[in-house]
Amino acid sequence: MLAVLSPGQGSQKPGFLIPWLEIPGARERLTAWSALAGVDLVHLGTDADAEEIKDTARTQPLLIAAALLAAEQLPLEQVGVVAGHSVGELGAAAAAGVLTPEDAITLAGVRGREMAAACALEPTGMSAVLGGDPDEVIATIEKHGLYAANRNGAGQVVAAGARDALAEFAATPPAKARVIPLAVAGAFHTPFMAPAETALAAVAKNTAVTDPARALLSNLDGTAVASGREMLDRLVRQITAGVRWDLCMGTLKDLGVTAVIELPPAGTLAGLVKRELKGAGAPEIVTLNTPDDLPAARDLIARHATPQH
Repeated sequence: MLAVLSPGQGSQKPGFLIPWLEIPGARERLTAWSALAGVDLVHLGTDADAEEIKDTARTQPLLIAAALLAAEQLPLEQVGVVAGHSVGELGAAAAAGVLTPEDAITLAGVRGREMAAACALEPTGMSAVLGGDPDEVIATIEKHGLYAANRNGAGQVVAAGARDALAEFAATPPAKARVIPLAVAGAFHTPFMAPAETALAAVAKNTAVTDPARALLSNLDGTAVASGREMLDRLVRQITAGVRWDLCMGTLKDLGVTAVIELPPAGTLAGLVKRELKGAGAPEIVTLNTPDDLPAARDLIARHATPQH
């Protein structure tokens, strides 16, 4: 069985869309999506520098546009399962047929703008916690009044909350753990993002959905969600809820996934899968970063396709 993964914020790199614009119709597609997202996706994916594409309001629709542009070049009907990390869940939902590409881009635009606005309300941030005993790490995060915003598996947890509490946490880290401040605008996936959740919910309630055509995993608990409406509700709630990527990877293992394709900008999720699902039966992985990677991705799909009924 083959899984397609859609990455989240932090995976973007300056100029990463340049090679994709050589695909016929790609520039026109991005231009149309730009109008929906409220940002210039062609500029952001080609000429913009690292600082510009770090802006939450710009990054989120850019990542979804990149994932969808690449996904349209793949025979997704042969794919068994899809999952996305954080905003990447919008890309996964579109790849599963729950949302149209246009609605996924529109929602990413709203999500990015509103989360950026919520970040500006008070000084919050995020820090990666590497190593340490997992239970002790979570307990120490909560003791400092912080939230475990991401549990990414492979010994990686992200703490989020008020900047002064993060500083205290870093000064007294859990045993055998390293704390690394992240260059992000605020405490994503915590109650600090409540205004953004409210704003996205208002748009989402008027968005048409279809039930997923293939297994679609949820960041909330790693389960496959069979209802399009429930998935959209979870996507809204995910703005203030922690991302359980560890549980998503556990489900990939339980489903017997034998191959993984990460959509662009690829590498982050592939690295986590490689560290978590290792040993006998470790999945074959293709990181899809340029159109030159498409033949390898299509070959992987052909060899690990889910039988059609």
